[in-house]
Amino acid sequence: MNNSDRVERATELFQQGYNCSQAVFCAYSDIFGFDFETSLKISSGFGGGFGRMREVCGAFCAVTLLAGLKEENADPNDKAKIYENIRNLADEFRKKTGSLICKDLLNVNSAPESHIPEKRTEQYYSKRPCPFIVKNAAEIVETFIFR
Repeated sequence: MNNSDRVERATELFQQGYNCSQAVFCAYSDIFGFDFETSLKISSGFGGGFGRMREVCGAFCAVTLLAGLKEENADPNDKAKIYENIRNLADEFRKKTGSLICKDLLNVNSAPESHIPEKRTEQYYSKRPCPFIVKNAAEIVETFIFR
């Protein structure tokens, strides 16, 4: 699978009903030896800005997970490199989307009262920037992580 195929795959996964984090993470996780089911589980809680709380965007959380896997740095005394990388990725994400925060991206004031996701309908997709955000997150992965 080439790079543009992975960006397209992330968008397709979101359109199939996976959350934003799952869509981005699963488009790339096979590179690190993760099977699809494990990848879905790893990234599942980040959707909707951490469990639909509308905090940090799940698509950006997936970018962060992938950056950490790419760095392969498990030394607790050498965090500066990955932290610098994540800050740079966050700057790129903000440039492309306007914010790291889900509720800002969705232009809502607060998290929904319910943890239950909305049904994925045409109306759902038409009122949300999420497919665009997932695509941008995958493009950031391509450009800045797998360059």
